[in-house]
Amino acid sequence: MSLLNILNISGSAMIAQAEKMRIHAKNIANSESITNRNGKFYPYIAKQVILKQNTNFEKNIGGVHIDQIINDPNPCKLIYNPSNKMADKKGYVHMSNVNIITEMVNTVSAARNYQANVEVINTVKLMIIKTLNIGK
Repeated sequence: MSLLNILNISGSAMIAQAEKMRIHAKNIANSESITNRNGKFYPYIAKQVILKQNTNFEKNIGGVHIDQIINDPNPCKLIYNPSNKMADKKGYVHMSNVNIITEMVNTVSAARNYQANVEVINTVKLMIIKTLNIGK
């Protein structure tokens, strides 16, 4: 495996982790949001990033890309509050399914993965520089 392939793999991982951090930040920011569609209130539904192995590189060396961004399948929280104007007929208010703790943990994980790939790129850069200076 050439050093340039390693740069491609780490670069693709950094792009994917940056997108994951963006989606987690969006989920946290909208955790209390309610949207109004056609006169009906809907809670914000958390998003998840699905990653997939990137096989576009020569000889299937690897990498990763964002396959899709999906809605979180976890159910919305129900809070009993019949006096709320957003309550359904049974008196329950549907709240977002964003779990702040999970989002924070996933954000930290994505940030650490991003940083690990920065370190890989810095190491490869140093190896390239040392390789170029062998004959000097």
